[in-house]
Amino acid sequence: MGSHKDLVCGMIVDSETAKGGSAQYNNQTYFFCNSKCKTKFLIDPSIYLSPQTQLQKKSDANVKFTCPMHPEVQQLGPGSCPICGMALEPEEISLEEVENPELIDFTKRFKLSVPLTVPLLFLAMSDLIPGQPIQHMLPASVNAGLQFVLATPVVIYGGLPFFQRGWSSLKTNNLNMFTLIALGTGVAYLFSLVGTFYPSLFPDSLKVHGGMVPLYYEAAAAIITLVLLGQVLELQARNKTGNAIRALLGLAPKTARKMNPDGSESDVPVEQIQVGDFLRVRPGEKIPVDGELTEGRSIIDESMISGEPIPVEKKLSDPVTGATVNGTGSFIMKATKVGSDTLLSQIVKMVSQAQRSRAPIQKLADKVSGYFVPAVVLISILTALLWYFLGPEPKLSYAIINAVAVLIIACPCALGLATPMSIMVGTGKGASAGVLIKNAEALEGLEKVTTLVVDKTGTLTIGKPKLAVIKTINGFEELDTLSAVASLEKFSEHPLAEAIINGAKEKSLKIDNVTDFESITGMGVKGKVKGRTIFVGNSKFLENFGIDSKELSKIAKDLQSSGHGAVLVAINEKPAAVIAVKDPIKESAKPAIQYFHSKNIRVVMLTGDNHQTAQVVAKEMGIDHFEAEVLPQQKNEIIKKLKAEGQIVAMAGDGINDAPSLAQADIGIAMGTGTDVAIESAGVTLVKGDLMGIVRAHRLSQATMQNIRQNLIFAFGYNALGVPIAAGLLYPTFGLLLSPMIASLAMSLSSVSVIGNALRLNRLKI
Repeated sequence: MGSHKDLVCGMIVDSETAKGGSAQYNNQTYFFCNSKCKTKFLIDPSIYLSPQTQLQKKSDANVKFTCPMHPEVQQLGPGSCPICGMALEPEEISLEEVENPELIDFTKRFKLSVPLTVPLLFLAMSDLIPGQPIQHMLPASVNAGLQFVLATPVVIYGGLPFFQRGWSSLKTNNLNMFTLIALGTGVAYLFSLVGTFYPSLFPDSLKVHGGMVPLYYEAAAAIITLVLLGQVLELQARNKTGNAIRALLGLAPKTARKMNPDGSESDVPVEQIQVGDFLRVRPGEKIPVDGELTEGRSIIDESMISGEPIPVEKKLSDPVTGATVNGTGSFIMKATKVGSDTLLSQIVKMVSQAQRSRAPIQKLADKVSGYFVPAVVLISILTALLWYFLGPEPKLSYAIINAVAVLIIACPCALGLATPMSIMVGTGKGASAGVLIKNAEALEGLEKVTTLVVDKTGTLTIGKPKLAVIKTINGFEELDTLSAVASLEKFSEHPLAEAIINGAKEKSLKIDNVTDFESITGMGVKGKVKGRTIFVGNSKFLENFGIDSKELSKIAKDLQSSGHGAVLVAINEKPAAVIAVKDPIKESAKPAIQYFHSKNIRVVMLTGDNHQTAQVVAKEMGIDHFEAEVLPQQKNEIIKKLKAEGQIVAMAGDGINDAPSLAQADIGIAMGTGTDVAIESAGVTLVKGDLMGIVRAHRLSQATMQNIRQNLIFAFGYNALGVPIAAGLLYPTFGLLLSPMIASLAMSLSSVSVIGNALRLNRLKI
């Protein structure tokens, strides 16, 4: 048989290690797990396939299915969860919204049950209609026989899945909602069956009109019909929780225009695109895969991936993302990531994994559910005994009716759905707004954050310094000086060099050849440009060559006090200029900081920059605390210190050196513009790396957790209120009893209400 993993305890079991027994199924032998876990069900997944899976395509046999309430339950092919009895769902959602085979099956059973249940209710409850009741006009045996004929197909055919799952729950000791449904309807039907064919077994005091024993066929049939209705509505609603992923999958184009080696172009399926292929993207088309521009330029609408409505300009060598929409320009791109490696595929994979994860708050519902069903069965038995010994006549009727009502109304389905449905909808909603949640634990933890730690460069600032100021002295001309310095800086590795070179290019200045280039690490560079000796560096560097740097140093100090980075320039050993660059602050940073302050979240900035630059940025942003000249390994220690103070810390970063800190924090937030290592270490990934993404993530976390709490309060409150009423608590004072049919309707609607509340998250504006 090979080896299999027990779906509850996780133990790997095969024919050699399975000592718990075996059983025959479809002429094959299957083994029981003999681990210490309380459930000892057949470990081979096929034993749990429900009859309706015959409707499923044969290809589904190779598709992995899982339970939304118990994601640890996984198997190849569809079936029912051995823990809660719910239908398993495909682990990966496909673009085509294929109708659930269980939904098809339950709909068919419901459609057959309704036309039989309606006349059954009319016949059984006709004494409530003014005039001569129909049941009084018929002989008792005929009346009972008609009810039996109408109810039996509903109970046997319509209720078969519930009895199968109820029986499975008893065998595996995993009592669930189907245990209660099967017990409640089974007791009502069997009692009525005995009353129909063996009325002499009952005392005359119990019999009603015409010597007929009270029958409860209508209760059993109506309960099954209403539960079928609830299951149909629930399955339809659950299908909608995958709409967010389907919407993402629907973004992917089906074809791409490939540039062939002979210069021709051809439309090919996206699946055939390989890394290194050159593709043409025309105006208005979707970009087929991830890549980079090699020719042309355009404006790209990336809102469907990042959640940002403003199109982004793309030029030579800029990265482009598959499924985003090209504007009016035409360009050629080189494919760098295809298939499952594209950003869209990674987003879909991450969302799918998050939707199957379990939030810590789910442990409360799991713990309650573990004791809930046995407690309900006990309450039902006590209810029957109290009504039988203390209730009015007919005592047995009251005992059965109220015991069945307790079993039906207490079905814990709403309790089990309360958390996973909100997680599924919430993570899907986040993906459509550029907020990718790795697991439910991160989504729950984000709401509790008290301190947010952010890097300066790339998070608060754009991360690409730009030329800001050129101040010349001694008669030197600005553009001529900048051209000379840019020519020299093309050989430099200094962080400011690229900004100076780009600044010169933007001003259309010529980059000349350099001779006699010399670099002194940590100080500066020198070389000859067009016959002149150019010095670029700090004051100490100039002074080493006997150049007076006092006037330049004073100018540089003033610029540095306003957050600029500055270099001193001398030409032919004569002080010439100060060139300053600045890393612009992101427009979204300041309103984001204000949001965190409004939520009483402390913001701490860590940066490797000097203290003066960090102080300027912190003051401008209104940041509570900052640490400057911080080495990568020191970030970890700072986060540990904050956690030791009792803070719940979220860390936002984008570089390889941020990965340990992201893992150390309670919640790691990776900016999507960063490295794969940082993204893997984080619980939350932002497709677009800015602070407003963190704001969206926090809002999503708050809304989702509030939604879960609403669901749990409703589920707990519903059962806390419903069970006593069903047991007859209101009868002594108000003479009111809860009909099992009303109980079944309320139970079904409770599950639908929980799912409906979770779906409200789709309308959330974050």
